[in-house]
Amino acid sequence: MKYVVTWRERPTGSAAEYEATQKRILSVFAAWEMPASLTFHQFLVRVGEFGGYAVIETDSAEDLQYLCTVYAAFAFTVEPVLDVMDAVTAENRGIEWRDSLATGAPDGVRSG
Repeated sequence: MKYVVTWRERPTGSAAEYEATQKRILSVFAAWEMPASLTFHQFLVRVGEFGGYAVIETDSAEDLQYLCTVYAAFAFTVEPVLDVMDAVTAENRGIEWRDSLATGAPDGVRSG
């Protein structure tokens, strides 16, 4: 499954705390060993801030949770996504099923 992961800095108190958090994040990143189950297709940082986006493919939701825990200084949003052509196939299948319903039948009820 593919996921788009967004992260943003968590608010800190003072400027000194903010600077210390940035240093800590970079030291954790330098030592971090990525789980083999995570494939990063895109790994991007928003210019001018500590935060960004990644397109990650994995079959291990646990390893995504691990990633979010390692970088607890960030607030994460993890959204499952599909490639466009896979989504189009699923949507066409849904439309075909919906169109197979008899006109006037209640939603979800197939006629004869």
